[in-house]
Amino acid sequence: MENNMNYNAPSNSLKKNKKHKGIESLKSTYGRLFVLHWEIGLILFFVMPLFQSFYYAFCDVSFAGGEYHFDFAGMKNFDYAWNKNADFTNNVSESLLSIVGSLPVIVIISLILALLLNQKFRGRLFFRGLYFLPVIIASGVVIELLFKTTTGDLSSSGVSDTFASNMIQVDDIMAWLSLPTEIGAYFGGLLNDIFNLVWNCGIQIVLFISGMQSIPDSLYEVSKVEGATKWEEFWFITLPMLSRTLILVIIFTIVELVTAKDNVVMSQAYTLMKGAATSYGTASAMLWIYFIIVGAFMAILMLVFSKLFLKRWDTGGRS
Repeated sequence: MENNMNYNAPSNSLKKNKKHKGIESLKSTYGRLFVLHWEIGLILFFVMPLFQSFYYAFCDVSFAGGEYHFDFAGMKNFDYAWNKNADFTNNVSESLLSIVGSLPVIVIISLILALLLNQKFRGRLFFRGLYFLPVIIASGVVIELLFKTTTGDLSSSGVSDTFASNMIQVDDIMAWLSLPTEIGAYFGGLLNDIFNLVWNCGIQIVLFISGMQSIPDSLYEVSKVEGATKWEEFWFITLPMLSRTLILVIIFTIVELVTAKDNVVMSQAYTLMKGAATSYGTASAMLWIYFIIVGAFMAILMLVFSKLFLKRWDTGGRS
């Protein structure tokens, strides 16, 4: 009897292991099938056009006889874009300044709204959907109708300017505080553009809310026992726990600002592409220069953020 039991035990464990491996293999197969269409779309609509545009940047493109012709031109297009086209360098500077000015405002507004929408109150789901509504509208036919009814930009409809001018006079406040006119112009521009800034916060709010909901409630319970204020809970619990989400929000916001429809560099490149096939090489070179500069900016920003905040928060979390 004892020998039979000893022989049966290994065989049962082997059957369990085989069954477990079979389930894991099946899950892995289903997982690959579910992401297969995404991988195909990534290759067809992102990777291939990316390499194609990189090839265009080093060629003189022409269209004749019903087909495109490519003549290798080396760094000619890059030299023309950077050294001979003054509009491009000015547009790059303007775009980077716009990113630097809009990025912190969008991130801060998104974080504040996410904090409010993460509280428990009646109608919470309705207001969450309300702030996410611009994301849905912007990807549909409604946004095209809005653009057609204005001069091309939502801010030109007069909503932001009227709201800002009737609500507060920024110039008067800056003069009363004796602050430089440049600061007043910056805050005045932000206030006038508040409609577009809030419009661009939908995805960021969702990301922040999902990050907040992953924070353990036990941390807040301990802080209440210790007598921490809401302000201390935010700085010592919420914000450090949202560090990875904050990186994701910053990267997403930069990409969104760079590829926006009203971005001056993107508009210049698209205008060249619409003009003639001979401008494909120049437009591709402009975009590659621009994306390299933006990539370097993102790398420096992430390095500074990691040095100043991530290491400090990680060290505080371990202590």
